[in-house]
Amino acid sequence: MTVSPERTLSTTEPQPTRAEIFASHEGGKLSIGLSTPLRDARDLAIAYTPGVAEVSRAIAAEPALARRYTWTDRLVAVVSDGTAVLGLGDIGPRASLPVMEGKSALFKTFGGLDSIPLVLDTTDVDEIVETLVRLRPSFGAVNLEDVSAPRCFELERKLVEALDCPVMHDDQHGTAIVLLAAVKGACAATARDLRSLKVVISGAGAAGVACARILLAAGASDVVVLDSRGIIYRARGGEKGALAAETNPRGVRGGIAEALRGADVFVGLSSATLPEELLATMAPAGFVFALSNPDPEVHPDVAARHAAVVATGRSDFPNQINNVLAFPGVFRGALDVGARRITESMKLAAAEAIFSVATDDLGVDRIVPSPFDPRVAPEVAAAVAEAARRDGVTDGH
Repeated sequence: MTVSPERTLSTTEPQPTRAEIFASHEGGKLSIGLSTPLRDARDLAIAYTPGVAEVSRAIAAEPALARRYTWTDRLVAVVSDGTAVLGLGDIGPRASLPVMEGKSALFKTFGGLDSIPLVLDTTDVDEIVETLVRLRPSFGAVNLEDVSAPRCFELERKLVEALDCPVMHDDQHGTAIVLLAAVKGACAATARDLRSLKVVISGAGAAGVACARILLAAGASDVVVLDSRGIIYRARGGEKGALAAETNPRGVRGGIAEALRGADVFVGLSSATLPEELLATMAPAGFVFALSNPDPEVHPDVAARHAAVVATGRSDFPNQINNVLAFPGVFRGALDVGARRITESMKLAAAEAIFSVATDDLGVDRIVPSPFDPRVAPEVAAAVAEAARRDGVTDGH
């Protein structure tokens, strides 16, 4: 790891200009580097013909050797169809490519993993699955990115079934892992118990569904989820109906006003504005996670009038809930032990590892570690690898 601890960009520091942003992206943000030098004819004979033929023959005879003698064992495919990009929505594969290049840069910087962006000019789930099945010999894991809901649920399920390698939709599970770590941090900083909290999640898309499920798996007993039509309930059907069967144990009906009354935790994942008068109806000393970007559901200064802990998805306020705390270590740990898939316990282990790093400097404005803390990815990777071994999803190396 080459990253050193740094503070996040504050509101008093110069913000990057439009010219700086475009200049940094000119020509793309990625390039291919060599792990062995090509200095002379002898190097060329080793790296390419005739030497490379020896390695190819060995792999043809024993395909498992590809892990050792190619980069596939450390290569993540960052895959998107460009249908749900950041706050931009359905902008298509070409416009999504700068984001996927950025994701690959994060994999390398924070996890030490190579990755390659693959943006696909189709929104058909089966076509995407077929494409990745055919490309499987070229990569070791799949990070799904910015695929719209509800298609993302079906796509992830089908890929997990079709591929013998780790697959994770980061918008779902990366967000959920870091949120759980943050809730654990907030509970520890305020001497609260997750099991006793009434949690409200505004937004029942990819991230909202995954966040609800990981909180339930971690011991939360009272989670209410809303979408644009209000509190979801069993009769809704589909992914939301299935989630409704696991949530809302008190049978609350209505909208955000009814859901927030007496709640301890608000998780915003829908870009909907949260009026202060509704925030004031929450239980005292609650937690507000206003995670929509670039505009949180409620300004942190306003939320702080009513909540003991406030977090956003932005780097210019305390308690940034940033997926980069999770996904580099999750994939690193999975690939380190040759995991065939990413299990629920691996995600829970990742959240616990992030929280464990935060405990060294815990406070209501420091419930998660900095993304630049060099301990995070190795701790997450180690925890994920151990969970994979316990779950029996590794190939034993």
